[in-house]
Amino acid sequence: MPYGPNAINKDPETGRIITPAGTEKSPELTQMMSVSRTVVREALRQLEAEGLVDVIPHKGPVVRELRQDEAKDLYRIRAVLEGLAARIFVEQASRETVNLLQKAVQSVVASYEKGDASQVLSAKTRFYDELYNGAESETLSSMLSTLHARIWQWRSLGLTHPQRSDARSHESIKNLKLIMNAIEKGDADTAEKLVREEANQAAAEVMRLLAYNSVDEPVDITLS
Repeated sequence: MPYGPNAINKDPETGRIITPAGTEKSPELTQMMSVSRTVVREALRQLEAEGLVDVIPHKGPVVRELRQDEAKDLYRIRAVLEGLAARIFVEQASRETVNLLQKAVQSVVASYEKGDASQVLSAKTRFYDELYNGAESETLSSMLSTLHARIWQWRSLGLTHPQRSDARSHESIKNLKLIMNAIEKGDADTAEKLVREEANQAAAEVMRLLAYNSVDEPVDITLS
């Protein structure tokens, strides 16, 4: 398990942030992560600065509750940045980067077919990582990395909520295949447009699912 802020940020297998219970104090995190208290404190400060946790006096760090207005805002930004990443990817694509992205799409499809939410989340993360890496923009990658850390909870929600739509899974698979087709054809305009549409459709599903939860009731985001 990696050390530092990312180790506490989320578990790559379960998607849990901090702990399944949603709250931890530094001594417990230190023991769980096998790192020093200094590392834990620095990691928590970074997560608080990124808006992932709130530190409550006499209670400790807690995972921030999901808010519709924040989700809507972040997904709008996501659509623009990921669309830009797709455009840049196409403009400088190599056979190697296209092949890596194609393999990532195949992994996403296979994960959806298995019906494993954890695998789907991991596979889609790999797809976007390959997209960002192929764009070869450190600035854009950094911005998207921070953004994805903020929306990790909502991405998990979209795959695990009891009211999630099965049609959304088919829609996402179709979108990724169309995106891949546009990239292979070197069509930057279409690739950017389709990536934005995928992000916007994901946002619409998250908004729909958040509507099922009471404003005063925390959303369970733990992947089973």
